[in-house]
Amino acid sequence: MSSAQGSLTTLALQKFKKNFWGVFSLTIVVLCGLIAVFAYALAPDNSENANQMHLSIHSKKPGFSVQMLTLPTQKPVEESFLKTAFFGKQNGSTEIPINTYRFTKDSLYYTEYNPEATQALEKATALQTTFSTTNTKNIEETYIKQQTFLLGTDKYGRDLLSRLLIGTRISFSIGFVAVFISLLVGVSLGSIAGYFGGKVDAFIMWLINVTWSIPTLLLVIGITLALGKGFWQVFIAVGLTMWVEVARVVRGQMVSAKQMQYITAAKALGYGHARIITKHILPNILAPVIVISAANFAAAILVESGLSFLGIGAQPPIPSWGAMIKDHYNYIILGKAYLALIPGIAIMTLVMAFMLVGNALRDAFDVKN
Repeated sequence: MSSAQGSLTTLALQKFKKNFWGVFSLTIVVLCGLIAVFAYALAPDNSENANQMHLSIHSKKPGFSVQMLTLPTQKPVEESFLKTAFFGKQNGSTEIPINTYRFTKDSLYYTEYNPEATQALEKATALQTTFSTTNTKNIEETYIKQQTFLLGTDKYGRDLLSRLLIGTRISFSIGFVAVFISLLVGVSLGSIAGYFGGKVDAFIMWLINVTWSIPTLLLVIGITLALGKGFWQVFIAVGLTMWVEVARVVRGQMVSAKQMQYITAAKALGYGHARIITKHILPNILAPVIVISAANFAAAILVESGLSFLGIGAQPPIPSWGAMIKDHYNYIILGKAYLALIPGIAIMTLVMAFMLVGNALRDAFDVKN
């Protein structure tokens, strides 16, 4: 049986490799996964949640460049490399976009960025007090840099590219957690219902039908309001609404599989129910579960984006693609539609990639093709 299962998996893998759109979509998914893991290493703004605000340069177009003056904190925070790489840097420094600057013997004079001001007010800061040095060349190289925002800035003056990259984590996290919860609940209940049948099956099917009849978004909103707004609450809420379809599929496959001769032989050998379900039936019905998991991954990303758009998803300042659309959808009619379209395209691309991967897996595991 194991060799047959292995050969079936090998054939499915070979068929999947021949599907161009499936392989291409899987490449996009893997690339987004790597971006999610190394988001802070790739993001130009590696502060926690990419939340460096510069209101003077809000809503700037892609490619906007400005001189940025960094005023360091007097008590620098020491952080480990791993913490910075995975959770961002606790940035106590103050970044100020500037138009011009000049040095005197013991001070730095600068004018803050303001394109509409005819005569900006010049401000001063003491070199020794602020930078702990009077070496102007060192200060210029370390604390005054030309910064380019490749995708522009949002309405708060934050780097849109950094927010977009770190927002990938939310989408991937919600997908993985939701699919894990849906598989844990759905496979368990579906297996019990399909294998034992009778009143157990009737009760679980009643529970499935009741849950199925409630609109997904409404159920997620209700669970979120009951658990409270927050990062993990949304993950749990989305996961608890996606187990139904998994349970129905597993139940149907279980009803068919338990009539097979190898199950009868396993019962004759005295194997327990738990061993028969986990060791003999589930490994042979994984194909449709994998396909439906890919679809659920895409659905979870859409649901989380919708919740963030409604304001009950991941809470600010955590970057979320849905929240980015919510913050900027008014800009569509103000000539800066890209502020809402860029995260929208990111959602569409990732969801479509998962759907195409799911379709490719379905075709690969279809023995009729």
